[in-house]
Amino acid sequence: MKIARFSRMGFILAAAGSAVGLGNIWKFPYITGEYGGGAFVAVYLVTVMLIGFSVMIAELLIGYLGRRDAMTSFEALAPRHRPLWKWGGFMAFSGLLIMTFYSVVIGWIFNYIVVALGNLPASPEAAAELFGTMLGSDIKTQIFYHTVAFVIITYIVHRGIKGGIEKLNLLLMPMLFVIVGGMFLYAATLDSFSQAWDFMFSPDWSKLSSEAFVTAVGHAFFTLSLGMGALLTYSASLPKESNLVKSALAVVALDTGIALLAGLMLFTFLYQYGAEPSAGPGLVFISLPSVFYEMGTLGNVFAVLFFVALAFAGLTSAVSLVEPMVQLVIDRYGLSRLKASVYMGLFFYLIGIAVIYSGSKEYGALLSWGGKNLFDWIDYVTASVMLPVGGLVMAVFVGYVIEPNRIEAAVKHQLGFAYGIWHFSLRYVAPVALLIVMLNLMGILSLS
Repeated sequence: MKIARFSRMGFILAAAGSAVGLGNIWKFPYITGEYGGGAFVAVYLVTVMLIGFSVMIAELLIGYLGRRDAMTSFEALAPRHRPLWKWGGFMAFSGLLIMTFYSVVIGWIFNYIVVALGNLPASPEAAAELFGTMLGSDIKTQIFYHTVAFVIITYIVHRGIKGGIEKLNLLLMPMLFVIVGGMFLYAATLDSFSQAWDFMFSPDWSKLSSEAFVTAVGHAFFTLSLGMGALLTYSASLPKESNLVKSALAVVALDTGIALLAGLMLFTFLYQYGAEPSAGPGLVFISLPSVFYEMGTLGNVFAVLFFVALAFAGLTSAVSLVEPMVQLVIDRYGLSRLKASVYMGLFFYLIGIAVIYSGSKEYGALLSWGGKNLFDWIDYVTASVMLPVGGLVMAVFVGYVIEPNRIEAAVKHQLGFAYGIWHFSLRYVAPVALLIVMLNLMGILSLS
């Protein structure tokens, strides 16, 4: 089967689009706020390079050498025990499972674009009431925007690597950079910018608990879109003689840069208008809308731009969550791309509706158990188990299973003197760190 190939820039933007998602613009700022700022950022940046970068090259290698879907690539590259190793491709399902709630959150963002065009909530209390009402009782609005997200994502994936995914990222990623960059430049003119800078880049090591360290390691891994087969599937469509290391560095730089710019921008706005940087997950949907209200008419403009940027980041990540399973069922079961895209889309769409109901006041109890609703359970299982296991499997597979001469031939000349450091990190540092993160998130190992 002939596979459509990315251009080099198309691949970098698609891979960056996969990595740059809600985790950068939503999650990174709020967990930085929760864990005290600078010390957390310092640990995050170190672990991005020592762990995230190492595992990213491993994932790119599997796809680049295997040239097919996740399951087939593992199977083809394993020198022995192929029937066992093919199940390493299970990570493709992780992304599809994440999409069952990710599409719902993208729907929330679409809704907030409309809210930003009208009357923003005038206080944190009003913003909290608005958000709570949407989750608890406004099911129709959530389903409507979830449906819009489903249609857009399924259509783009159906268009394929060149006609859909590459074109989407070539359009949206530069626009995302312009919006975030422009808002950052405005934030840099405000008096509170220096306060935000100090908060993010002046480490107070007394605030770095063991729990914060584990969170930094985990987020450095998850924000790069690792362990779900997205980069593996994308790299299977790279042209021959591509430089995987340069591509990985470009993706890491873009991903980390957007996270840092978003954090500085948001903390500047929060400090300027007296809001708390440690507002938690509600920072984007509760704290920020009321901050934008304080800016007057300019606040409405910024609110629209911010939520549009957030929607762009969500959509570019969303297609990468669906594509691995679409490519898998095409390669292994011979489905057309249209059928594969629709079937995978319907999977996350229908379960997504159940996810919406699980957060409602009327049906929440029916779709909750063990103290978590369906949304929380899917988030927990994917983040705490499936993604770390996916990363661990890739590190072990490339570090110990694939013949060393194949690895050396592919990337040793690209890494140069750093090859030994990368190989050591992949074999020893990354597996231990991922295992600790996984055990901590599962509650088996307590580091608090």
